[in-house]
Amino acid sequence: MKNQPSGPVLGTRALNRATLDRQLLLRRSSRSAKEAVAHLVGLQAQNVKPPYYALAARLDGFAPEQLSGLMADREVVRIVTLRSTIHTHTAADALTLRPLVQPARTRELAAFRKGLAGVDLDRLAALARDLVEAEPRTMAGLREALRAEWPDADPQSLAVAARCTLPLVQVTPRGLWGRSGQVALTTAEHWLGRRTEPAPAAEAADAADAADGTGAADGTGAADAADGTGAADAADGTDAAVLRYLAAFGPASVRDMQTWAGLTRLGAAFERLRPRLLTFRAETGTELFDLPDAPRPDPATPAPPRFLPEFDNLLLSHADRTRVVRPEHRGRAWRGNQAYRTLLVDGFLAGVWKLTEDALVVETFGPPRGGAAERAAILAEGERMLATLHPGERYDVRFGTVVAQAGR
Repeated sequence: MKNQPSGPVLGTRALNRATLDRQLLLRRSSRSAKEAVAHLVGLQAQNVKPPYYALAARLDGFAPEQLSGLMADREVVRIVTLRSTIHTHTAADALTLRPLVQPARTRELAAFRKGLAGVDLDRLAALARDLVEAEPRTMAGLREALRAEWPDADPQSLAVAARCTLPLVQVTPRGLWGRSGQVALTTAEHWLGRRTEPAPAAEAADAADAADGTGAADGTGAADAADGTGAADAADGTDAAVLRYLAAFGPASVRDMQTWAGLTRLGAAFERLRPRLLTFRAETGTELFDLPDAPRPDPATPAPPRFLPEFDNLLLSHADRTRVVRPEHRGRAWRGNQAYRTLLVDGFLAGVWKLTEDALVVETFGPPRGGAAERAAILAEGERMLATLHPGERYDVRFGTVVAQAGR
């Protein structure tokens, strides 16, 4: 019979408040934009604006020019990492996390093998690297250049192979506030002037260092492989990622982190770290791990309304999302492939919102539980968000319909 997890039980509200605190959503943080991006282990960036809205909800004194300036100075970059989706990461994290998630990119590539018959992937990666480091390339441009070398292969599969085998970043002006541009790619190493490398060793990554994201191991390439230290470095990198995930999203289960990262078989890392971690149980009986000194606030701690972007990692980084999404609201932030910007009230998903030409429109999932005071708090938070990201522009803030009902 399998042993049942031991440890104190953490209820839904306890998990909610702990996660909100670490996500900088219980109270706004005085951290810099770069420090926040590192602490949160990146920001979902499928679209250009979400990282800006994510930081506006979390930081005191944030202005979009702060993140945009970091991107222009190559201190943060847009790169495919967690869950095989685009994230905004610090330069250090882009270089260390990309090797960590390579197994997911390899799985993605497997779906395109048929279109790559006869293609030497090592040669393709080398050629693609030369192409994008000579000048940034769009996916269409890269596809055509590779097709000239392999005319019988599927062009889309060739481009996907390059994307899955190389750490490609989106160069500016893509991602800059108020500017942006089409997606053009080069390698992270070329853009940042440093190579990808293993993450810091776990034994050196205490909670503060793990959240900072500034450390990096030196790595020794082929020599590591020869003496067996390459596997140890990989284990250290995974362990460091576990600690950083817990600092930003814990308490959490193994499956929670696997959901966040888009990886499998992370249980061994948690077992290696078990002597250094605390264990709890969810109300479902699931074992949860946590850092000993991480904040676990009183479940009764107030949680002010927050306006979050679509794809915010708060809503995507746990296998069990009930800590932020009540069962009756599951799926309400999505319709088909459309993701909506979300509203938190009392720490839980409570509505969606959109910005039109002249108004911030908020749709709540039912009447506010807190009555008029809660409505006023939502409107005030909306006005604050607009003042932060759209200063000098005139918008009404009102309740209305965001998701059109079927048949209307």
